[in-house]
Amino acid sequence: MDPTTYRSYRDLPPLAGLASFAEAMQPGLSIDECVARLKRHHWALRRLHEIFIKRLTAEPIYELKMAFSLHAHYCAEHAAAWRTRVGEMREPPLGLDAVPHPALDVFFDEIRAAPETDALLLGLYHHALPALRDALERHQRETNRLVDHPSFRLCRFALIEIGEMIAFGEKALAQLLAPERRAALAPWSHQLERLLNLAGSLDGHTPQETSAAGITPERHFSAQPYVYNGTPRRDERFTDSYNMGVHAEAFLYDETFPPEPKTLMMYYKRLREIDVPEMMASIIAETPGKPWDYTVDLTRQLWDEARHAMMGEVGFVRAGIDWRQFVRVNFTWSLALNTQLTPLERHAVLYFIEQGLMPKTGKRFEWEVGVASGDAFSALIQDYDWADEVLHARIGRDWYVKVMGDPRKATEYGDACWSKVLIDWHSYRAQGLTQHENWWPSLYREWCRVHARQPDERIAAFATSYATARADLRELSTSG
Repeated sequence: MDPTTYRSYRDLPPLAGLASFAEAMQPGLSIDECVARLKRHHWALRRLHEIFIKRLTAEPIYELKMAFSLHAHYCAEHAAAWRTRVGEMREPPLGLDAVPHPALDVFFDEIRAAPETDALLLGLYHHALPALRDALERHQRETNRLVDHPSFRLCRFALIEIGEMIAFGEKALAQLLAPERRAALAPWSHQLERLLNLAGSLDGHTPQETSAAGITPERHFSAQPYVYNGTPRRDERFTDSYNMGVHAEAFLYDETFPPEPKTLMMYYKRLREIDVPEMMASIIAETPGKPWDYTVDLTRQLWDEARHAMMGEVGFVRAGIDWRQFVRVNFTWSLALNTQLTPLERHAVLYFIEQGLMPKTGKRFEWEVGVASGDAFSALIQDYDWADEVLHARIGRDWYVKVMGDPRKATEYGDACWSKVLIDWHSYRAQGLTQHENWWPSLYREWCRVHARQPDERIAAFATSYATARADLRELSTSG
């Protein structure tokens, strides 16, 4: 039979619509060729995840901190899908932890070690992610989309989010990388391209340079061993980052205050959750050797907490409030945990706090306040925040409680670790780091002005700080 004359029934789309018969008859990649490329894709996604996580905490720019949270989540999810796919292709043991090529390892080491934000963005969004995009597009073109449809499908889905990441990065570079800096970084940029060439491209599809045999790839920024920086930093909009002059929970749980102004305090609580990704990144970065499912789950939680912070930001914008002028968002919680506790102790504190959010006085209460306020957006974000925290409690049970042995022991250890943390209100003021300004009255009065309301002087006079609200320091600066 002549293959060109073969037709499907009544000319319906053949082969489930995946390809024409001519396309499906092409040889495509063999299993060995396919797996070799998939392993490199996986390696790239893992290294990208590592860089986003390890650079997140000390990155001062809020928008980048939030984007790194999302992009780490994307990379963790796609790396998990690649691990599954390689395991389907006669590959035990998988060998996914093996470095596919020394030059590829140096390529990602160089980006991780970039000393300034603009160089980091250049490495991530101008070199690494476009190289991964090109590799996935090449895999789609060169593999048989019927025979290797599972891999083709993974590439298609990953390309959607990788394209989103690159688009963000291009816009960020346009704003943050000045032409003179790009020129100054040109030798390093050329070095990154040279490293990819030495490796035979990111996916290994091109022959490696014959002249590169036995050559140790040259290092520049990564010549010195990389040291993770777990000290949180904030950009200049976050003035008075040690400020603990307003105790949000004391206001929220005061039944004599009406629900509507409480939405402002909940927007602050959500925005304050910037410090949770800063802290969780340190747990992931400093807890090596865990199963990849652990990394996926904790990175999902990290991204959720970043989403919560942005929910608060949107809430303020929707309310017509410039939070940068009126709100003092501190980093005392992430700073204390990252500098005073071990990674396991930080996870213990996180779990202990999350358990306190589950009773009716926790997330349910905040949602009820949102509903009672009549502000549909406030109710919406608290509804989803509550759902996320239920998921996070499950993640804590799966990855922390099991390590501790039982829930009681896990809770007691978290309590003990939280008791060790010193968030020293008086010391911060004595050192001149803050005066613990009570910013609530000016925020509330601005909200009243924007919405043409007469301020309630009793509400405006709220002045409970972290130093006076509770004697127990374990309850202070809880991020929620």
